[in-house]
Amino acid sequence: MRNLKALRVKYGLTQADMAKKLEISEVAYRNKENGYTQFTLNEARKISKIFKETIEAIFFENEVYTKETTA
Repeated sequence: MRNLKALRVKYGLTQADMAKKLEISEVAYRNKENGYTQFTLNEARKISKIFKETIEAIFFENEVYTKETTA
């Protein structure tokens, strides 16, 4: 989730801000960002819209995303 955290910080958002935008608790968001639990597809779509990035670019490591787009 390094891409997600980097985007969140770049946009000046806290984990609490993101939790509010996703309508989940701060603890739930923190657990998801840290990889302890997974985001739902609906949450991933909301995050994609917030940052104007594809789900793949946000949630998958650069190597995986690059291989899929260049193959």
